[in-house]
Amino acid sequence: MVVLGIDIGGSGIKGAPVDLSTGVFSSDRVRIETPQPADVPSVVKTVAAVAGHFPPASSVGITFPAVVQHGVTKTAANVDASWVDAPAEHLFTEALGRPVTVLNDADAAGVAEMEYGAGKGVAGLVVMVTFGTGIGSALFIDGTLVPNTELGHVHMSGLHLHGGDAEDYASDRIREQQELDWEQWGLRVQTYLRHLHGLLWPDLIIIGGGVSKKADRFLHYVDVPTRVVPAALQNNAGIVGAALLAERRATSA
Repeated sequence: MVVLGIDIGGSGIKGAPVDLSTGVFSSDRVRIETPQPADVPSVVKTVAAVAGHFPPASSVGITFPAVVQHGVTKTAANVDASWVDAPAEHLFTEALGRPVTVLNDADAAGVAEMEYGAGKGVAGLVVMVTFGTGIGSALFIDGTLVPNTELGHVHMSGLHLHGGDAEDYASDRIREQQELDWEQWGLRVQTYLRHLHGLLWPDLIIIGGGVSKKADRFLHYVDVPTRVVPAALQNNAGIVGAALLAERRATSA
């Protein structure tokens, strides 16, 4: 079965049809810059433009950089504040004319990695951490998702962060803004992951987001007392996970 997945990020909105038997795109990905400001009408219009590049899908999965409860976006860390309490699932379903499932972006990426990638077959506690405009997280216990964890917003005392959020210390956005080299940033990632390890003691940490394809540049600087691996699906994981969860929802309805 082929289902369309769309990944809304702080800098780009990306989409592709996914062959769920393999977790591989069935055609080339389409990416459009995230509109600024990323308010509700602008993002809905851009998502519709991405979807318009592909044949109509039976259902669509869409990731969003926010806590998503019952199809409603409850936060808006890296998009316009108009998304707080917006009925996202209804808005996208109306705009695309077909059933849409909306979920947190890191949750979607984590689901894909657990099904097809680095987390496949791993028991116990697995944490997926995505580094991009912010820091997203997905938590799994014996393969079952605990949705809407916001571990990128944990406060790390003593680091004098802007507001105390971890993502203002170790996100990929901060690496670029502060012109950190890979060693400097890798050591920040290490500090953050050690903090998470002290809270959760996971069996595996998966590094996702765009930096996952550059893991050879920084991961050797990261020493954490558990296994840390890059995402096998790299930055495509969100699209794949969104499509997979849309199909699961359609078949269980």
